[in-house]
Amino acid sequence: MLACALCAAATGQAETGQDAWLRYARLQPAAAERYRALPATTLSLSNTIILGTAQAELVRGVKGMLGKTLRIAVGAPTESAIVIGTVRQLRNIAPALNIVEGLHGDAFWLTAGEVRGFHCIIITGATDRGVLYGVFAFLSRIARQENVFRLNELQKPSASIRWANQWANLDGTIERGYAGRSIFFENGNARPDLTRVSEYARLLASVGINGCSVNNVNADPHILDPDFIPQLARIAEAFRPWGVQLGIAVDLSLPKTGGGLDTFDPLDIRVANWWQKKFDEVYRAIPNFGGVVVKADSEGRLGPSLYGRTPADAANVIARTLKPHGGIVFYRAFVYNHHLDWTNLKNDRAKAAYDVFHPLDGKFDDNVIIQIKYGPIDFQVREPVSPLFGGLPHTNTGIELQITQEYTGQQRHTCFLVPMWKEILDFDLRVNGRSTDVKRIVAGESFHRPLGGYIGVVNVGLDQNWLGNHLAMANLYGFGRLAWNPSLTAKAIVDEWTTLTFGNDPVVVQTISRIQLASWKAYESYTGVLGLHTLTNILGSHYGPAPESQEHNGWGQWIRADAHEVGIDRTVATGTGFVGQYSSDVRNTCESLANTPDDLLLFFHHVPYTYKLHSGKTVIQTIYDSHYAGADKTKQFVSQWKTLNGHVDDDRFQDVLAQLTYQSGHAIVWRDAINDWFHKISGITDANGRVGNHPHRIEAESMELQGYIPFDVTPWEGASGGRAVVCVQISQSCIAKYRFAGPKGWYDIDVEYFDQNNGVSKYQVFSGNQMVDEWLADSSLPATEPNGDSATRRHITGVALRPGDVLRIEGFPDAAEAAPFDYVEIYPERARP
Repeated sequence: MLACALCAAATGQAETGQDAWLRYARLQPAAAERYRALPATTLSLSNTIILGTAQAELVRGVKGMLGKTLRIAVGAPTESAIVIGTVRQLRNIAPALNIVEGLHGDAFWLTAGEVRGFHCIIITGATDRGVLYGVFAFLSRIARQENVFRLNELQKPSASIRWANQWANLDGTIERGYAGRSIFFENGNARPDLTRVSEYARLLASVGINGCSVNNVNADPHILDPDFIPQLARIAEAFRPWGVQLGIAVDLSLPKTGGGLDTFDPLDIRVANWWQKKFDEVYRAIPNFGGVVVKADSEGRLGPSLYGRTPADAANVIARTLKPHGGIVFYRAFVYNHHLDWTNLKNDRAKAAYDVFHPLDGKFDDNVIIQIKYGPIDFQVREPVSPLFGGLPHTNTGIELQITQEYTGQQRHTCFLVPMWKEILDFDLRVNGRSTDVKRIVAGESFHRPLGGYIGVVNVGLDQNWLGNHLAMANLYGFGRLAWNPSLTAKAIVDEWTTLTFGNDPVVVQTISRIQLASWKAYESYTGVLGLHTLTNILGSHYGPAPESQEHNGWGQWIRADAHEVGIDRTVATGTGFVGQYSSDVRNTCESLANTPDDLLLFFHHVPYTYKLHSGKTVIQTIYDSHYAGADKTKQFVSQWKTLNGHVDDDRFQDVLAQLTYQSGHAIVWRDAINDWFHKISGITDANGRVGNHPHRIEAESMELQGYIPFDVTPWEGASGGRAVVCVQISQSCIAKYRFAGPKGWYDIDVEYFDQNNGVSKYQVFSGNQMVDEWLADSSLPATEPNGDSATRRHITGVALRPGDVLRIEGFPDAAEAAPFDYVEIYPERARP
């Protein structure tokens, strides 16, 4: 049987990832036999649009997995059936059925029972949307080969708000989008064909996401133009069959910048009337419009502070226009000054959200949700929980999580974020000395508030696999599952996702889950440890290593590293006072060096490099060791993935292998950049002798060059030794040679080069006159020059070398990309360091 399964995986139809976890792949005959008694009919108790969608999804799923086509019926059963409908409808035809308590909102119930004398499988909920969610849960059970005949399962969402935010621009670009262009917009208009939007809504609905704002929070003023509202209505129409409400981001200055007024002061009656008329127009076109997202007084966006008004004033003026229609305002707490004086040791961006919003607690209308990023900075690989969650007991709050991996590898690196989100959601803020974990706060339970929930920044694109990386889709799935039930474990979520996405082969499930569950801490290890943020280029792409960019600017993502110490003193006693924004229980932990967890030490404290952690290691040695361990872990990911050859369809196997191989190489770039930077600034030697010592490495600038010239890379840590070479011969290739002096044998070779996005250079590698490899630098990396963003590694295996052999790198420049490369590493086969 295993041999048959492997054969099917190896020879099956190619998969692009477009179906994500809704593949409905055909079950093996033995597994399908378990469902032989499944009723042949699906009966809907009504013909509403969402129930019609649910019924069609049942037919699609059963056909795909079992090869059987269900009969479609509406009304009352005349035979055993899979019955779908709301509780009210179910009571009308089965009054004797003992219906479970607690079916409210989007909850659903999967059960079996007698309906009009026929034994039926029943999928019901308080609303049509709840029924649809139940259908997806039922089909997921079949896909995971679970029992569907002895059901009595009630599922309730943890929170009423489960939204996605898309940062799409009307021109079709996406801010912090890494998977192609927008599925919603192109050239200033909604796309003519919105099929892809409907497919996306299906994915969202399948994990219980019930709303989606579609445009960038840095909102285009034309989003509410009279001729654009009908285009939004078309997007809402694509969402509607899946129970997903449309939302948009709006610019608070719009009444003035695009509405003909001379002000956007939220307390001016003319402004209130303008918003009222505008949203009346929106609701006429989109009756189920969900609400708006607001970013203001942040990163250059205009806001109420211009008129001496508060975020509450601004939020409420819009909220009052939406409330009669059931609409919501999501007001982002991402409000801070990005022109802080770096020299003032009391300045602290981390304090901004609490300082602005805590004094306004209780002043927001009841259809306003304060949308709070999980940490006080900006989607870093590790941050403490934002204290603002505990600072608004009388205000609706929602947690903003970033599915698009802006600071966590931009989907070029596998980084499964659910374990991090779990740590945040499970954290107990101990407000007023009682248990108040974040997940209960955002659900509205802790403070008994009417609204609350989860907002995920997603940024899917036109790439067939939605996020540009097959494994990154686990973050979208995981967000939906956590928003529905934050008590689920990360392992349970990733096992579910892997089974639905890649199949039930236990080898596949165990291997992929192992990679995913280790990936966040691996990424943290080779980027920024001990609470140092993600040490990336915060002034540019937010991608590659650039630790110096944290400092000497107004953005406030500082680490305050000097020759002797590192970290920010955020204590009440001697620092910025940020720790004082927490409850006394949390404050007592983080105020004390001895009590602060190692993984957040440098977020809260400024200490010498020689300070010893709870682990017994010094800060500097932990930085060195962690970066080597993280890079080593990504190498293991490649080896683990290779064991799945033949267990996973070839297209996805090769795609993920290429992605993990790239990540393994870029992790070395990160490792060397961060370690070299700290070694240079601190002057402290690595106790293990690795930092700055690369015995297998030949720097490009030390080779015999023909047409290539050395140059200084900026920032210097983006290249080994701070230097690399570029080809200055515009119309011909350049050559770098090295005469091998090691013993005869088989070797692996790594070439570290730079893959910019403004050209497609070609590289060839020769041993003597024999070409051993060639490739194009054609990846889409966020860089127009050689640096840590564009640094890329080519791994060449099995090259026979003898003493005196000449290794030759030949680069062919293209456009603005001058075939740059950094170094070559040569090491005995299978002994890669």
